[in-house]
Amino acid sequence: MNWAIVFEPDSLALYGQGILVTLGLLLSSLAAGAVLAVIFAIGLAQGPRWLARLIGTYTYVMRGTPLLVQVYLIYYGLGQLEWIQARWDEVWPWTYFKEPFFCAWLAFTLNTAGYTAEIVAGAMRETSAGEVEAAMAVGMSRSQVLRLIVLPSALRRSLPAYSNEVVMLLQSTSLASAVPAMTDITAAASRIYSDYYLPFEAYSFAAVLYIVITFGLIGLFRLAERRYLSYLVVRRT
Repeated sequence: MNWAIVFEPDSLALYGQGILVTLGLLLSSLAAGAVLAVIFAIGLAQGPRWLARLIGTYTYVMRGTPLLVQVYLIYYGLGQLEWIQARWDEVWPWTYFKEPFFCAWLAFTLNTAGYTAEIVAGAMRETSAGEVEAAMAVGMSRSQVLRLIVLPSALRRSLPAYSNEVVMLLQSTSLASAVPAMTDITAAASRIYSDYYLPFEAYSFAAVLYIVITFGLIGLFRLAERRYLSYLVVRRT
């Protein structure tokens, strides 16, 4: 084994670039996906039947197909469409489909939006009827009940399940290495492997980086759960 290669300045710089790309892809996908997920969850839980079925079909497709296939369809598949090729040199937003980061970001955003929407919608359906009735009894409108009672309560109770989704999405960012010119953590390890033929050292160090980031995310969610879900803890006397 030759661990010295992994800790050379050039190798560490490559891994550092991979960390920045991985975190940038993860955080931006989560932010955009969360906005879409809340909108979709409202449609699933309280929208008209046709809208709930339409969104349900979307979430079923996102959860029922591999993320790697979704990445390939967006990066390679859409580029084969003539009406996109005719516009992606000058017409916004089709110009972004030439960018590897955007294609990976779009795939991860749409994927996590599908999973998160089902998580939040399930929490919304489980909101206590007593909370809703009490809010309506004091004169709140349906939109106020949704905005002030149902949605905040559902988001808080979704934290444990959502933390799993965030961790899974972090692991899934390794699929971005399948997109050319994307230097995430896995792609950095692959480059060191190809340059020095050190697969064990290169990918072991990448695994350690993923573990460190994962434990950091889990720690943040534990703090959030302690803050926002403490009222659900039954104290023993």
